[in-house]
Parts: sequence; structure tokens; C-alpha cells
Amino acid sequence: MAGIFVIVALALLLGCALGAASRWFAKNPDSLVEKIDQLLPQTQCAQCGYPGCKPYAVAIADNSAPINQCPPGGEATVSALAELLNKDVIPLNPEFGVETPPLIAFIREPECIGCTLCIKACPVDAIVGAAKLMHTVITDHCTGCELCIPPCPVDCIDLINVTEHKSQP
Repeated sequence: MAGIFVIVALALLLGCALGAASRWFAKNPDSLVEKIDQLLPQTQCAQCGYPGCKPYAVAIADNSAPINQCPPGGEATVSALAELLNKDVIPLNPEFGVETPPLIAFIREPECIGCTLCIKACPVDAIVGAAKLMHTVITDHCTGCELCIPPCPVDCIDLINVTEHKSQP
């Protein structure tokens, strides 16, 4: 009986400690990094030279990266970042790519060999399938980052314009 009391007391103590820690380490949605990150397109494509949108946001906040390295966000994102940071709007840096319309990946399923390399490359888990079976893209989750294309050994992945895809029956 005493053992149960000790376990319950320990559980309450640890629960209170976890609750306090969650408040102590909570994200500050008003922080500059969070505001910058919210303006980025969340493609996680790494075209900016950083492994994702959050690391790029940190670099912008630290003034170690300019605001014009995000091709998926394009000029609209550069303008929004310039306004937030009270900086001049500068053209998108072509070294990191060019602005394109929103794209999504499309797997030509009859050609897919089920290698799973595209699944491993997708930063947002938008591709589903099993080894040696065809894969498909969950279009609502795809960010069009293009990271699934290079590892595909049979070149069965295309990027298509989001507006064209939605207009198809």
C-alpha cells in the first residue's frame, strides 16, 4: 500500500514538473524567428541553402542571410519579409532559383518500381507506398519542393502546376 502511495506522489510531482517545463520552454509566437518563419512558404525545399524554412528564418533574424533566397516564396515573400524587418525590397537572388507557379509532384504510377527513395526524400511525408509497390503523392500535403525527383531511378516523377491539376476532372 505504501508503494502505491509513493508511486502516485511521484507521478503527481513529475506531472507538475512537466507542466512547469512546458510553460518555461514554450515557443514564443511573438519572437522574430517565429514571425519570419510564418511568412516563409514551408516547402522545406532547401533551395535557400538551409535545410528548411525554420533554419532560414533563424539566419534571417540573425542577419546572416538576406531576405531574397526563397524561390518558392518569390517576390511576395521578399516583400513581406522586407516589411516585417523594415528593410528595402530586393529582387529574388537567381543563384537560389527562380520563382515558379505553385507545383506539386505527380508520380506516373505504372512506371514506379517501388524503390521508396522518393518517400525517404520527401520532407513533408507527402508520398505513400510500400517497397516494390507503386507510390503515389498526397497532393494536399505536397509542397512541390522537388526533392523527390533526383533520387528516382526511373524518372517517373513530374512536377505539375497546382492550378492545372485542380482544373482537371
